[in-house]
Amino acid sequence: MTIALKRVYEAAEGSDGYRVLVDRLWPRGISKVNAKLDLWLKEIGPTTQLRKGFGHDPAKFDEFAEKYRKELDGNTETVDKLVAICGEQSKVTLLYGAKDPERNQAVVLKGYLDKKLS
Repeated sequence: MTIALKRVYEAAEGSDGYRVLVDRLWPRGISKVNAKLDLWLKEIGPTTQLRKGFGHDPAKFDEFAEKYRKELDGNTETVDKLVAICGEQSKVTLLYGAKDPERNQAVVLKGYLDKKLS
C-alpha cells in the first residue's frame, strides 16, 4: 500500500490510484469535474482556526503539525475511514491545494497515516 501526495491543481493520472482531497475548503479555480476525485474528505482537514493560525508560514509549520496531529487523534471516525480506504486500495493519493509541497496538512496527514498503518 502506497500513500502519495499531489497538488490538486496537477493533472490526474491513472497511476494516482484512489484520489482523496484532504482540504476542508474546496480549492479555488478548479472544477469538481477537473479534480477527478474519488472522495473529498473535508472533515480530515485542519480546523479553520488551526488553518488560519498557520497561514502557510514556514516558521509556524512545526507548531501547526503538532496541533494538527492532536486534532487527528480526536477525529477517530474520519481517520478510521481513511485508514480503511488505505487498507482497501493499493495506492491512495492525498490531494491538497497549498502551494508549498513540503509544509502543508497533507504532509502531516501522510506521516500520521504511515505510523498508523505500520
